[in-house]
Amino acid sequence: MGIDFEKATPLYIQIIEDIKRKVQSGQLQVGDQVGSQSELANQYGVSLITIKKALAELIKDGVLYSRVGKGTYVAKHKSEGHKVKSKTIGLVLQDLKSPFFSLIAQEAENIAFNKGYSILFTNSSGQLSKEESQIMHFREMGVSGLIIASMTHEYSANETIRKLHNEDFPYVMVSYIHDPDIYFVGTDHEYGGYIATKHLIEEGFNRIGCVNGEEGNLVGELRYRGYVRALEEAGRKVNPNDVFRLPRGGEWYDFTSGYEVGKHFCQLSDRPDAVFTYNDLTALGFQRAVLEMGFKIPGDIAIVGFDDIDRASYARVPLTTVKQPTKEIGRLAVDIILKRKNNEYAPVKTILRPELVIRASSASIENTVREIS
Repeated sequence: MGIDFEKATPLYIQIIEDIKRKVQSGQLQVGDQVGSQSELANQYGVSLITIKKALAELIKDGVLYSRVGKGTYVAKHKSEGHKVKSKTIGLVLQDLKSPFFSLIAQEAENIAFNKGYSILFTNSSGQLSKEESQIMHFREMGVSGLIIASMTHEYSANETIRKLHNEDFPYVMVSYIHDPDIYFVGTDHEYGGYIATKHLIEEGFNRIGCVNGEEGNLVGELRYRGYVRALEEAGRKVNPNDVFRLPRGGEWYDFTSGYEVGKHFCQLSDRPDAVFTYNDLTALGFQRAVLEMGFKIPGDIAIVGFDDIDRASYARVPLTTVKQPTKEIGRLAVDIILKRKNNEYAPVKTILRPELVIRASSASIENTVREIS
């Protein structure tokens, strides 16, 4: 049947691949009816919803076409003229509105344009199955390579990424991935957490807390390690009561999660006088809560974020943050794709050092006037 219920790949994608395989092998000819939805559901042993989803994607891709009241048929093969020009790179984002990944995408597009390539963007809306389908679609279109920013907080390569790797297709991840053999360009997150916390120590804050990502967020854990290293280097111990977790995962929730943690933080009778937060969206949510509760930043609480998104510098209290080298990530991502396309050497892992951007939110009391002026 060409379907494996034990595989991680969604069933509807397996059905898509199986039908495409039958068309390519000639088992299904142009004009052949593929069977009714009920027949296909019985054939593959899946629900009607799964079949409808698979057929909808196949029709959208031009592999099949539907005749109202009559069924679904194999379409004429697409001519090569329907494929995109080879000098095109696909960029798969979970959310085109992501304030961090949009910075990488912007630079990748600039660099690609200067090298005679165009970038095709797609938005997976946080759905892994949609992300996998879009990767397949880009490959069928004939793109030269793929830049992938998956924000699922799954830090091992899924089957679709692994397939790209095994087939030596030019790709690179720009979201953190743990697998040592998967092409990746990104930031030294542990070092970022270290310089953020060291800055707060050097500013003279006595008790430094950490707002970490949700449970299971490996990027958050890397940044937390840097926080711990800076404290231990300064002869301080980590106080478990000063470490907070975001209640929900996913970038969409980071601002509101940071806001909720900030509200809780302000209700504590015994609390740190500074915090290093998981990212800027978390820090900005935390900042709003603290200001609403009548506290002063940095007089009552200093805050440091991570990413240096555009909103960080325009916050009510401009945010000190760890700046990820988004321009360099975007530039190197395109460079790696083109080197791999041309069978040139490209490093598998490229880890870049971030830098600290100091603004008003982290000035010590005696330095507040100096920092704000």
